[in-house]
Amino acid sequence: MKPTIKDVAKLAGVSFKTVSRVINREPRVGQDLQDKVWKAIKELNYQPNLSARGLRGAASSIGFIYDNPNSNYVIDMQRGILEECHRQGYELVIHPCDTKAPDLLNELFRMLDRSQVGGLVVTPPASEMPQVLEALSQRGVATVPIISGSEPPAGHSPCVYIDDRSAAHQITEYLIELGHRRIAFLCGDEAHKSSTERLEGYLEALREHQIEPTPELILQGQYSFESGVERSKQLLALNERPSAVFACNDEIAAGTLFATRLAGIEVPKDLSIVGFEDSPFSRQAWPNLTTAQQPIAEIGRRATALLINRLRAEKSPSTLDSEGFHPKLILRDSTTPPTP
Repeated sequence: MKPTIKDVAKLAGVSFKTVSRVINREPRVGQDLQDKVWKAIKELNYQPNLSARGLRGAASSIGFIYDNPNSNYVIDMQRGILEECHRQGYELVIHPCDTKAPDLLNELFRMLDRSQVGGLVVTPPASEMPQVLEALSQRGVATVPIISGSEPPAGHSPCVYIDDRSAAHQITEYLIELGHRRIAFLCGDEAHKSSTERLEGYLEALREHQIEPTPELILQGQYSFESGVERSKQLLALNERPSAVFACNDEIAAGTLFATRLAGIEVPKDLSIVGFEDSPFSRQAWPNLTTAQQPIAEIGRRATALLINRLRAEKSPSTLDSEGFHPKLILRDSTTPPTP
């Protein structure tokens, strides 16, 4: 027979209510009692009954909302969220959506009605759409948005924020210190605040070094390999080409690298390339791409932990702390000082 919560309580020498509090991560249980209960759970290989938990009114699953063409981002985010769900005994409902759809909110509400999830981890661009977060809040849905910013926004807590601007500033400053002055910037999707934040970091670094931004070197586009290829062809066709390209993510940077090979341009000798995110694209390309390391799986894991803490909190969610991530520059083989 499968072990029950009463079996765990007997082995640990505690009440079954204490076992329930430990499993639900309630904050009022002392560490010694927690250790005894978890030891008993492991020894008995006890698995909490999630359906019974749902009947008692507590959430047994959470949702992951995304609209992102970057498959590596989605896979890594999903992996981090799943790891935390499994660790804490939750199931995961994954829901891709089209944030440009006119019935987006109705779609999300239908998903919530069908799945009865306890809360949502929401990723860009939905997480950066005030009308979406407000509608979910009015419906009483607990959310943890993942956003681009140097600090958490006022009025919504907790969240996970990524300081894209400072990381982009660091990348651009690094290229300037190598001696580059004509530095192109390939933007990501306009709907994603990360694209705007990274562009602002790039512009701030240029201005701090008295380098006037050149409009023909700043190209709008999407977070995709194909967009990187097409825009890089435009840059390489200029009478005065850039000596470096800062791509808004690694997929774009890989597209730039592909375009240089088509044009017979050597990287980094003739053109330095920098990406962002440290995705497999940056490590599998040749040469390996200099980039900003953004731990997407860990971001997803921490967002999930915050959401579960919020679901279990007996106090106001505004008292839960947001968490910030600061991508770090990773130097590889795709950058070098410009050829004189």
